[in-house]
Amino acid sequence: MKQILIKKASGELEPFSEYKLRRSLERVGTLPDVIEKIVSHIMGELKDGASTYDIYKHAFSQLHKYDRPLAGKYSLKRAIMELGPTGHPFERLVSEILKTKEFSTQVGVVVQGICVSHEVDIVAEKDNRHIMVECKFHNRQGIKTDVKVTLYIQARFEDVQRAWLKDKNHTQKFHEAWLVTNTKLTTDAIRYAECVGMKPIGWSYPAQEGLEILIDQSGLHPVTCLTTLSVGIKQQLLNRNIVLCKEMSQNKNVLQTLGLDATQITQVEKEIRQLCKTV
Repeated sequence: MKQILIKKASGELEPFSEYKLRRSLERVGTLPDVIEKIVSHIMGELKDGASTYDIYKHAFSQLHKYDRPLAGKYSLKRAIMELGPTGHPFERLVSEILKTKEFSTQVGVVVQGICVSHEVDIVAEKDNRHIMVECKFHNRQGIKTDVKVTLYIQARFEDVQRAWLKDKNHTQKFHEAWLVTNTKLTTDAIRYAECVGMKPIGWSYPAQEGLEILIDQSGLHPVTCLTTLSVGIKQQLLNRNIVLCKEMSQNKNVLQTLGLDATQITQVEKEIRQLCKTV
């Protein structure tokens, strides 16, 4: 069979990988027979030069016919990007994930360094260890988080670290820096982070603890994953600072204030229950 080249969001061409398509469907728990049907359908229509977005849309629409909640999970990467344009909802998401790992967290903390003050995205604490968590949010496809980001975070970490080492009464100390991003990391970003003792977490990295896995394990899917709500209603929720499906399951009155009828509310509640299941 002739090798088919597809276009990535970055504009690069790469060979189409049936394995990657299957893995993306397996990740969200798609049944084997459904995977076979979707892959067969896409392979039958795939043409040279198709974009990764075309393939995603095709897979999403097919999966949506079989299982709407799974389609919501399948759209996770794009759903996170739809939390923008600011990074504040993403910081909330990361903070809640850390809480499921038994960290206590504070979001948006101003900390004094030895040179200047810094607004730290998340201060996380566990077992008397303090973590400076910096969240790098991107709302466009085709971008990777590069080494400049890890260099910047390390400089901030060292400035604050020097301040508390100099003054033991310093109000905030950090033992470690983390980077959490919603994109893939470049090789140099990973290499530098691990060289200086920083923990990098991104899309599909680390292999068993990437962002998408942490979200699936915790059941903390963003409201932008919901296929039963329009884009406009999702934006209403974000405007009210409601970021997670879990928040809606804990406050069912929210749905009644969105102008939905009883049938729509039932559909949304069903999808929320499925999305909030942990794996």
